[in-house]
Order: sequence, then structure tokens, then C-alpha cells
Amino acid sequence: MNLTVTPGAALRGATRLPGDKSISHRAALLAALAEGESQIDNFLISGVTRAILGALSSLGVGWELDGTRLTVQSQGWRGWRPPAAPIDCGNSATTLRLLAGALAAAGMPAILDGAPGLRARPMMRIIEPLQQMGVAITGDKGRAPLRLSRFTHPLRPLDYTLPVASAQVKSCLLLAALAAHGRTTLREPAPSRDHSERLLRSLGIDITTEQHTQNHLASPQYLTHLNPPCPLSLPPLRLKVPGDFSAAAFIIVAALITPGSQVTLSNVGLNPTRTGLLDALSAMGARIHLSATGEQNGEPIGDLSVEASSLRGVCIEGSLVVRMIDEFPAFAVAAAYAQGETVVRQAEELRYKESDRIAALCAELRALGVDVEEAQDGFSIRGGVIPRGGLVRSHGDHRLAMALAIAGLASQQPITVKDAEVIDESFPAFGETLRNLGGWLSLEE
Repeated sequence: MNLTVTPGAALRGATRLPGDKSISHRAALLAALAEGESQIDNFLISGVTRAILGALSSLGVGWELDGTRLTVQSQGWRGWRPPAAPIDCGNSATTLRLLAGALAAAGMPAILDGAPGLRARPMMRIIEPLQQMGVAITGDKGRAPLRLSRFTHPLRPLDYTLPVASAQVKSCLLLAALAAHGRTTLREPAPSRDHSERLLRSLGIDITTEQHTQNHLASPQYLTHLNPPCPLSLPPLRLKVPGDFSAAAFIIVAALITPGSQVTLSNVGLNPTRTGLLDALSAMGARIHLSATGEQNGEPIGDLSVEASSLRGVCIEGSLVVRMIDEFPAFAVAAAYAQGETVVRQAEELRYKESDRIAALCAELRALGVDVEEAQDGFSIRGGVIPRGGLVRSHGDHRLAMALAIAGLASQQPITVKDAEVIDESFPAFGETLRNLGGWLSLEE
């Protein structure tokens, strides 16, 4: 499918966003590890979350969806059964990496595989530390498919420094640590999103965090009468997922760059490990008003009011890169419309996402007439010249597709995004949301 966005219409009104992708992923998996019935409201229904739900089915975990309410029926660790076939994780690295940690904790043999894009993602960052814990796991030259064989519990506790700040790697190891006998300590070079820690704490797991980069998970209680011994199952979840900040990022930037726009986003997750984009846009001169409204299951939430703004170039590097790692496609569009030069450094991790986001962003923005220069660890954009419009490619990357689409709201001519169906991976209501706010969009084969 091709998505065409035509410039000329201001965005106005209020909207709610789908449930947070990261929290939805983690909540579904923890519900499967819990014993009893869990209910998760405002669950994100998209390509990547269908991957985790399909994985749960293959492990014998029952679930059903009623609108956006997910109900999971599970017998805990002991109720899982070995899958009859390799588990297809689609293009979702979150599904594969978190599931590897949960399978390690459950002592469950399985093969984890996925789409060609997922097979290209680096997996030694979870294979090596899991092997140190005693998990029988191997990969194909450090990549998927991953194979887990039967092994004995308890696992060895881990004292480990992550080579990169990665919430996926950290979450994988925290899940495996639920089956380790002893204190596990994980250190990161910079703070990454902490949804897993917050959810585990809400379920009574003893996790302490120091200086935002060091997590300690105490030895859980064991059912020693079982053979092999098994960790105590988690209690059921009762959870409402806040609106996805990463989805909000596209609407925020769309409103900032489109003249005359004024948009309000309600019930957005405002976890400080996720909101680096707000700091970056504020430094660019963006008019964004944040109103905190409370917490949901330990996650801060609030409303955002956004007005069209004159933006200026900035430099992004250091810990801010980690706090906005998924928002760089949207941020790059804001930089293209800003006056002056924007420089992004120390962001080489972008090369290991659904696409090589540095190369893909630079290539497609250049095709729209944007003055952009690629570097190994980032890029620079000299903004202020309105993109001319034209045909661009999604590169099979949902965030790149949405970023290029919003660029068409204020470009000289319409922008058509080829293979835009990939947007359904994380934000199926993206087009509908923009239309409801007044955007001019069309979708055709």
C-alpha cells in the first residue's frame, strides 16, 4: 500500500493514543508468567503485539481480546508447554529478546525465529549473558534463529555490565533472573526505559535501582519440592496501559511543523526514560505544554498541548540519545523544518533497528530535497528549506514510514510513502488519527 499525504491543512483538535507498545509487550508476557486471570486494558493491538500473543498461544497460554482489553489465563511457569514449532516473532526484536529471557526462566526448550529483518538484528548481547547464567542458548552466528535447550534450575545469578544501554537486553536478563538463586546486578552505560522494573515491582518482585543505571534483583522464592525447582509464580496483573509516547511523537512533530496547528494529546505515558524528545524539541523552541495528571500502575501520565512553532537547530548527544532512541525518525523531520543545523552524535544504535535508520533516514530525506549528511554514529541536517515532496520508501520500518508521512503535511508537494502498510506494526490508527485532526491523506494499492 502507498500512503500519500497532501500539504495545506492545519491539524486541530484532541485525540487519544493507542496503548504503549513497550508496556503492552511486557504486560502480556508477565501475565503469562502469572498464575490466574490477568486483565490488561488499553492493550495495543498491532503487528508487534500480535507476535507476542501468538507466542503465548504456542506455549499453551490462553488469552482473549475484547476490544482493547486483553484477558490472559495462565497456570504460571508450570503451565507452559514446549512449542511444537519454532516461534515466529515476526519483525519484533522486543518479542524475541524478552521471550528468550522468559523461556530461560521457565527452563523451556524452544526455537525463536522471525522475519528476515529480525534475523539481521544482533543477538549476542543477550546470548552471552544468558549463557553465563547457565542457559543453554545458541544463535546462528550471533543472530536469530535462537535455540534454547532444556537445562536445570536454578540459574546462576548475574553481575553484568551491558555494553550498550538497551531496555530489551536489560528486560531479557531481568526476566531470566527470576529463576536465578542469588542477587543479580545489571549495569548500563546510560539510563534506558524502565517499564520492566516498574511492572515487576508492582508484582512484588524485589528490584532496587541506583543512579538510574544499576538494577539489583534479589533472589525470588522457590518451590523446592518440584523437580526441577521452580520460581514462585507471579500474581495476576490488573493494568491499564497509558498512551504510547512513541506514537505521540509523530503527532507532536506533525503539529509543530504544520502552520496553524493546535493539538491536544490526552493520557500519554510520560515515563522520564522515554521523554527525551520533549527535551530536544523544547531546546528547538517548540511550544509544548505538559500537564501531569497522575499515575497508572506506577507509570506517570499526562496531557500534551502542542502548537505550530518556529524551530531552530540543536545538537543531540550523550544520555539524551538513549531517552529518545525510538523518536529519531520523527525528530529528523522536525530538524528538516528547523532553521539552522541539527547534529546527532553517539547514536550508532540506530543502525540496528528495523532498518539502518541512519542510512535510511538520510537517503529518503535527501530524496525530498533536505540537506542531510550521514555519519557513522548519526547525521546532520541543515534545515529551513521546505521539503519538495515526492515518492519515498519505508524500508520496512514502521517509524520511518510515519516520519516521512508527517513530512508531507507541510511540504511543497504531496509525499507518497511506498509500502506504508508496515505502519500497522505499531500504530494501526495512524492515518485515521491524522485525518480526524484535519490532515489530508489517501491510501491506495
